[in-house]
Amino acid sequence: MPVPAPDLDEDLDGATVLEVQLDARHPRLDKALSEALPDVSRARLQALIAAGAVTLDGHILSSGSRSAEPGMYRILVPAPAAADPEPEDLALTVLFEDAHLIVVDKPAGMATHPAPGSETGTLVNALLHHCGDSLSGIGGVARPGIVHRLDKGTSGVMVAAKHDRAHQGLTGLFAAHDIERTYIALTRGTLTPERGRIESRLGRSTHDRKKMAVLKTGGREAITDYVVEGTFGLPAKAGGAPLAARVACTLHTGRTHQIRVHMASKGAPLLGDPVYGSGPPAGAVRDAIAAAGLTRQALHAAILGFTHPITHEPLRFETSPPEDMTALQARLETL
Repeated sequence: MPVPAPDLDEDLDGATVLEVQLDARHPRLDKALSEALPDVSRARLQALIAAGAVTLDGHILSSGSRSAEPGMYRILVPAPAAADPEPEDLALTVLFEDAHLIVVDKPAGMATHPAPGSETGTLVNALLHHCGDSLSGIGGVARPGIVHRLDKGTSGVMVAAKHDRAHQGLTGLFAAHDIERTYIALTRGTLTPERGRIESRLGRSTHDRKKMAVLKTGGREAITDYVVEGTFGLPAKAGGAPLAARVACTLHTGRTHQIRVHMASKGAPLLGDPVYGSGPPAGAVRDAIAAAGLTRQALHAAILGFTHPITHEPLRFETSPPEDMTALQARLETL
């Protein structure tokens, strides 16, 4: 098996140099390198090889389909081009705003920041228009003022900083997990017991690097407290589980897709989740989803509480799930 060397250094022009030691011959270079570097896609590695950015013992390699010989491989990964999002006059539901920060209720379907496939129409584009030049850029040009994010398909409360001092203060709160964050989820089936804590290691799936997964080793600690607030649908047979549930999830860590992965790991994936759904719900629940017009995972960031990083005022914001989730729950209650 290829073993990645720990060496990592920054090239003078901002590019990153990765060094990978392969200890055995492999039939394909691109596959060997992708196995050694799980955070770099195989397609990306193929493009880097084609661009002459991969060398073995100082010799440039030009074909990813060639066999990989044992040795030290160096991969020059160019620095990403700086994004320069444009201000856009998009509707924003502002819950709080002062000279230091802004709290909004992000709608489902709006990406937090520009990314491939969502270059415009993002929360950052809206904030640039609303706040002008006051937004903090400490998080990077592509994500001014952003200290945390919600998935594009998740609605709810978010905070953004207007200057670097506020940005640093908020970042410290999130890093220390000194933030109150509770989400409302509608799930397929329910969880047992009805109240509990899920603790696991979360990281990239070894089977699909686009997904996160519960890992036995590696990854990062992830902790979610949950409470089943209600169940819907009579079990099909005695002793069977309800068809769906409303679950309040409180985060103690903020890992990518944490709630979606944790609920799925307990056999209760979020309704409408296109990635972690792991099988269709009962027919009556599918009909309710269609009638409610839900086209995303049923997840809403309902509560965000923290101490203002500048004024030290305690702040707490709570919003109800939007129409698609509200309509779905109303239909589930009739099952």
